[in-house]
Amino acid sequence: KVVFELDGGNADFPFLMSDYHLCILPTKDGVVDATSGVGTGPFVLETFEPGVRAAMKRNPNYFKEGQPHFDSVEMLAIHDVVARTNALNTNEIDWMERCDLKTVHLLKRNRNLTITQVDGTQHYSIPMHTNVAPFDNNDVRLALKYAIDRETLLETILRGYGAVGNDHPIGRANRFHANELEQRTYDPDKAKFHLKQAGLDSLSVDLSAADAAFAGAVDAAILFKEHASKAGIDINVIREPSDGYWSNVWLKKPFCMCYWGGRPTEDLMFSTAYAKGVPWNDTYWDHERFNKLLVEARAELDEAKRREMYVEMQRIVKDEAGTIVPLFASYVDAHQNTLTHEESIGGNYALDGFKLAERWWFN
Repeated sequence: KVVFELDGGNADFPFLMSDYHLCILPTKDGVVDATSGVGTGPFVLETFEPGVRAAMKRNPNYFKEGQPHFDSVEMLAIHDVVARTNALNTNEIDWMERCDLKTVHLLKRNRNLTITQVDGTQHYSIPMHTNVAPFDNNDVRLALKYAIDRETLLETILRGYGAVGNDHPIGRANRFHANELEQRTYDPDKAKFHLKQAGLDSLSVDLSAADAAFAGAVDAAILFKEHASKAGIDINVIREPSDGYWSNVWLKKPFCMCYWGGRPTEDLMFSTAYAKGVPWNDTYWDHERFNKLLVEARAELDEAKRREMYVEMQRIVKDEAGTIVPLFASYVDAHQNTLTHEESIGGNYALDGFKLAERWWFN
């Protein structure tokens, strides 16, 4: 019997127990041995080359009866999308993540392949550091939020595989999604208005971008530059190296391209990236009312009251936080027709909620 003692109420605690970040591992010399490869999952690790490949065999003692279905699984890191696509087309691999949206229509012509589109919590964002000028002024932030053409980005960057965002991270896949909030649209005149409210006639900012943030991030930044110019905003796009982007740019540069896989619950998403002082608060935003609601909503058991709180929090983030969320991106993957799965595919994370190796099977 295992007993968890919480510091405070958490209505979503059962969801947190299913999150892939939670691992049960052995200890070595009194500390968790993260390199042991020994866990409680459906497979036993045989070989692991970081950034290259991992090979696993079926765990005969897995606690879920009848799972997994595969005797073994090999995962390969094929970073180049062309090489990844060729490997799938030539039957060298059975499944691939992140199809090239520019050429996915060609993959659809292959009768031996199936393309899957799963709408979930993944979203693209453009964080601004709210603790430094000019982003410490909310009117500047609003000007930039109105200066981006989301519909154009949806068609150009995502080829329609997704939906426009509304400057908060809670998507339609989340149960407390605030669909009643007015959708923010491209409006250069409103952007100019907020610049004037900030005491500015024009604005010039640097925007760091690399396709490490997401496929098409540099192109999206260049389009943003074009959109914003009509509002008197000059965006200088700085092309950063993809290598080291998450170490040297994200959380470091005050305005950059980013993506989030999202989280299965509103509280987990907000607590991870929007709460005061958390390590991944990539805008360094601190809002007293939001932080108070975050704690209260986490412990609230009345679903109607919780929804009211989360709707207010989404409204606060949309109108006052430091993140532009222009797009929610579908997971677009492809696999050989010899693979099959249950009727639905998880959209809380990639790879069928990171459970593909456990849930899928060969025909």
